Amino acid sequence: MDDLIRMASFDWLEKQRQFHGDVMPRRLLEAGFEFQGQRITLIGPSGIWKPKMMELPISITTIPNGTYKDGSPEDGLIEYCYRGTDIYHPDNVGLRRLMQEQKPVFYFRCLTPGRYFVAWPVYIVGDDPNRLMFTVAVEDQVVLREPNLVAEPQALYRRSYLTSTMKVRLHQQSFRERVLRAYSNQCALCRLKHPELLDAAHIIGDRDDFGDPVVQNGLSLCKIHHAAFDRNILGVSPDYIIKVREDILEEIDGPMLKYGLQSLENNKISLPTRRQEWPDRERLETRFGEFLRAG
Repeated sequence: MDDLIRMASFDWLEKQRQFHGDVMPRRLLEAGFEFQGQRITLIGPSGIWKPKMMELPISITTIPNGTYKDGSPEDGLIEYCYRGTDIYHPDNVGLRRLMQEQKPVFYFRCLTPGRYFVAWPVYIVGDDPNRLMFTVAVEDQVVLREPNLVAEPQALYRRSYLTSTMKVRLHQQSFRERVLRAYSNQCALCRLKHPELLDAAHIIGDRDDFGDPVVQNGLSLCKIHHAAFDRNILGVSPDYIIKVREDILEEIDGPMLKYGLQSLENNKISLPTRRQEWPDRERLETRFGEFLRAG
């Protein structure tokens, strides 16, 4: 029964990802889905979660700055703390059995209150009772349909690469969630309030020395204004004033150009409620210089 529920859970969550993307609301995961007349929940009060119908856990959850200090060793994998200090606690025994039987789980990581990054399939690949720590790795979803790939010699290298790739996505999504939350899920330029059409734009690119993924280095922008900002069609001054490139202001086209770009000239951007989350003026000055040179 466990295996049937596990596969049904993966199929259900894949459908949810097509709508929500990699980040999903906790209430969705708590509600779960119905299987043979029973409710299967994917997340719960404890970090290692097992629905009532199942014998073994279905998910593990990390909450940054929580009680348990999960980590990321240098080999690209994930470290996940035992529940408590009893190595024979049922939750710890459950994860150990998942490792021995090479069965997958979900990995949820809280990004902002009520919002979780979701990765699967995830396998328990190491157990260190002395440190009270499991080692976790992301696997390719094709393995769910071809279980023989789990034990192949290249599995650890593949998992290390996939886990490292997942971490990049996780950091990107974490930045997006924090920036959009600071701007109340609206575009800082046009105030569009549809999160699915919003991006977290870096003021200074993430490959730059000052391109830290912090809210002060981000702007919540709708996709068209993000593209315009990235290409220096418009800029934001250190005083938070929107400027549109001169040639764009002089251009004559349809209503999209007029109302979507030209009308923004000299407007002030919408700022986060919390002053400490306002865009960093020094970063804006550097980026605004690029905009002026592009004009």
